[in-house]
Amino acid sequence: MKLKNKVAFVTGGTSGIGLESAKLFVAEGAKVAIVGVNAERLKAAGDELGSDVLLVQADVRKVADIERAVQETVSKFGHLDVVFANAGASTVAPLEAVTPEYFHDNVALNFAGTFFTIQKTAPHVRKGGSIIVTTSFLTAMGKPGLSVLAATKAAARSLVRTLGAELAPRGIRVNAVSPGAIATPFYGKMGLSEAQLSDVAAGLQEQIGLKRFGEPKELAHAVLYLASDDSSYTTGSELVVDGGLTEF
Repeated sequence: MKLKNKVAFVTGGTSGIGLESAKLFVAEGAKVAIVGVNAERLKAAGDELGSDVLLVQADVRKVADIERAVQETVSKFGHLDVVFANAGASTVAPLEAVTPEYFHDNVALNFAGTFFTIQKTAPHVRKGGSIIVTTSFLTAMGKPGLSVLAATKAAARSLVRTLGAELAPRGIRVNAVSPGAIATPFYGKMGLSEAQLSDVAAGLQEQIGLKRFGEPKELAHAVLYLASDDSSYTTGSELVVDGGLTEF
């Protein structure tokens, strides 16, 4: 029960790494709030997590939504101990296809959403608390068509260092988990056909040291480490969980 009597706030908690982390947080004794933009997926996640989990429909692109989600969580649970700023998505767009709308939407979700999630939750995080950001293997590898997503994830990685330094005097840790190729719905939302997805998956798998995609549960255990007191002397770091994709 590594999170007994702790309160966790998870954005992007309706599928993939966010949902598996929320499940593990519950199993480890935490009171959990998950944030998602889609009402149907939020309800489905709630059915899996149980009635004690707070479900908040909100869009992290909108600061007012983040503020409301935080206030609902604090009103119910009183404080926060763990913040998992995990919400993120994108579609593939070659350089010439990137529009201002596409650019600003990616920044709003993947960077500004992360920044303001931390800003609005930090005042409610107790000493000894943990803030975790999801970055990506794209901060270490160049992949065509993902320039804007990669840039937002690199910016999020920078936040971990700067806000980690800023919040350290309050005893709050800020770290990142960097997933490699993980078998989540993320790839299905990138606007590729089934044939293109298959080609991308085959190419990535060949580059991975362990020659397989990771499972969301494997990432969730890394997130649990950063959320729990096991990582009490770790801050400003990025925990890479990618099967050797960026290491070999």
